[in-house]
Amino acid sequence: MDDVLRPLIVVGGSVVLTLLLGWATDLLLRKADERHHETPLWGLLRRGRIPYQLVLCAALLRGAYDEAQLLRSHGSGVGRTLTLVLIGSAAWLVIRIAAAVVETSYTRYASARHQRDPARVRRVRTQVTLIRRVVSAIVGVVAVAAMLLTFPAMRAAGASLLASAGILGIVAGVAAQSTLSNLFAGLQIAFGDMVRIGDTVVVDGEWGTVEEITLTFLTVRTWDERRITMPVSYFTSKPFENWSRGTPQMTGIVFWHLDHSAPLEAMRDKLRDILRECPAWDGRAYNLSVTDSTPSTMEVRALVTAKDADDIWTVRVEVREQMIRWLTDAHPYALPRVNTADAVLPPSRDGRRFPDGIPAARRVHSHPRER
Repeated sequence: MDDVLRPLIVVGGSVVLTLLLGWATDLLLRKADERHHETPLWGLLRRGRIPYQLVLCAALLRGAYDEAQLLRSHGSGVGRTLTLVLIGSAAWLVIRIAAAVVETSYTRYASARHQRDPARVRRVRTQVTLIRRVVSAIVGVVAVAAMLLTFPAMRAAGASLLASAGILGIVAGVAAQSTLSNLFAGLQIAFGDMVRIGDTVVVDGEWGTVEEITLTFLTVRTWDERRITMPVSYFTSKPFENWSRGTPQMTGIVFWHLDHSAPLEAMRDKLRDILRECPAWDGRAYNLSVTDSTPSTMEVRALVTAKDADDIWTVRVEVREQMIRWLTDAHPYALPRVNTADAVLPPSRDGRRFPDGIPAARRVHSHPRER
């Protein structure tokens, strides 16, 4: 009878005690989160309740397994399994706690400086993201190493592994050269302030926003919702445009190809009126001038300003559309056109012309049979 009741009491008691402690801890965290709305720490710590309960259950079962006297013939295997579960769940819990602390620190920093220095906030966000990934990787490696050391064969092979660590390190470094270069490039991006999450960049002619930065790759979300993934080493070895570097203010250009008779002064007044009605214009500056000319048209350029890349796009398309509509309605002669009429030639010396406009002298010379 004792052989049946003892395992049930030990296992059942461990599970019930784990559930009670998990419920009580979650209740305390929930109350703390309701009282302290200024920090998200307590709400983020609640995400670790599952690994927390696994740690409690594995620790209780591992400590009481010898007293339970369950599966004596497989005692070594069961004990090692519980130890592995304990190590894995403890690593999981540490990662969740570290993520909660880092996210809370970033949230406080961002709420305090978002209005004054948004570029600095994006930089800290990039660093925090990469630091969290590095911590997770380190904890994972330590947990795997601790699991391997629970096997006697691995402990016995430790000396030989250490002896060959130098050679293996050289071989691994050569084999993973590209991976290591991306790893160091990711750290360089994180702390060198080259590019940050949320920056507007132009890469290989593609305009988009940096959406994710890891230790090995970077993802850019384009304006048409596509994702471009590339190794982070690209940003340390090739030039790219970062429109968010420094101040986000930008100057945009709008071109028109118009007839030489286009009313430039009226276009300048119309540009001013269009910008005054455009909410995306920041009011800093505008300009309109002729930048080039051809035998049939001239190139007119307008300069407009906005507070960031999104607004400069809105201002450009608004100015382009409204100016063309105004020219079509009020000054249609200013739009470019293809001349199909005969050219008007200069008069002859005696001033005589035929009805088709060709000088008489040239007409007679062109048709010698009529002389």
